[in-house]
Amino acid sequence: QVQLVESGGGLVQAGGSLRLSCAASGSIFRLDYMGWYRQAPGKQRELVATIISGGPTNYADSVKGRFTIARDNAKNTVYLQMNNLKPEDTAVYYCNVELYNTHYWGQGTQVTVSS
Repeated sequence: QVQLVESGGGLVQAGGSLRLSCAASGSIFRLDYMGWYRQAPGKQRELVATIISGGPTNYADSVKGRFTIARDNAKNTVYLQMNNLKPEDTAVYYCNVELYNTHYWGQGTQVTVSS
């Protein structure tokens, strides 16, 4: 079982920055897959960025060049640095990790970008 605790969301003006964190705890040996997703009101949940143990990353086209995903394996923590935020980035952001072919979700953290 894995527990995920997210932090770092909030209200920011367009052009600003936020850094999200997601700390995993539980019976963890190694988390190969860690990622961030988001869900805006009335829309489906979508992938934002993923990072695999060893470093390969993947980003949604809408955030490339503005967001950076990183991980600290010693702390079982994944980060999402979000720069040059836009109103369309407003959503609830969810952390997702995979352990032994099971995906776990965080509770979500609200990010609101005002114009």
